[in-house]
Amino acid sequence: MRHTVEVSQPQPAQPSPYVPVSPEVPFGTPPDPEPAMPWAKAILVTVVVFLVAGVVAGWAWQQFSPLAQYSVDENGGALGEEQMTRIFGPDGTFTAIGFVTALVLGGALFWWLRNYGPWSVGIVVLGACMGSGVAWGVGMLLGHDSLQPRLQAAKPGDLVSAPLELHTWTPVAAWLVGAALAAAVIAATTWRSEPVATTSQPAASNPSPPVH
Repeated sequence: MRHTVEVSQPQPAQPSPYVPVSPEVPFGTPPDPEPAMPWAKAILVTVVVFLVAGVVAGWAWQQFSPLAQYSVDENGGALGEEQMTRIFGPDGTFTAIGFVTALVLGGALFWWLRNYGPWSVGIVVLGACMGSGVAWGVGMLLGHDSLQPRLQAAKPGDLVSAPLELHTWTPVAAWLVGAALAAAVIAATTWRSEPVATTSQPAASNPSPPVH
């Protein structure tokens, strides 16, 4: 008598139609933020940018500020009605140049340093204050000439330009306002709520009553 034994061949595993989710990254978890650059590099770049901007802005302030003209006669120098309106020309020019410069550079630097959160605002604002001081110093160095010696050396009929100066310290704050405004606008337009991490929980099924 011969006995035959059937040997079953192993069946290949069927691929599952469901892709398992890696337990390391839960569903709904926001992506990791971009790594922030070192503090030293962020501060150094901000200082260099506003330092160069301050030098250029100071030169532009000296070059394009409308200055009042004193008319020289036997009694000294005098300003006409038309020239009186130009007394505060340097103040307006400094304000315009500073505000636009800080608005553009402050916005660009704030966007670049946005990973620092609120600290990026402080870095940009302090850099803008430094740029304002540098611009004022460069402009005064290039264009501020004392008025009295020039009036004494002038002859009757000559026109002597008023010295380049700020009559109030309010224009200096234009840099601060421009940088702060740029940071506020960018922060308001790019703000979004953090996504809430959620996990899908299977619905609990009611147990069936026992069958007696």
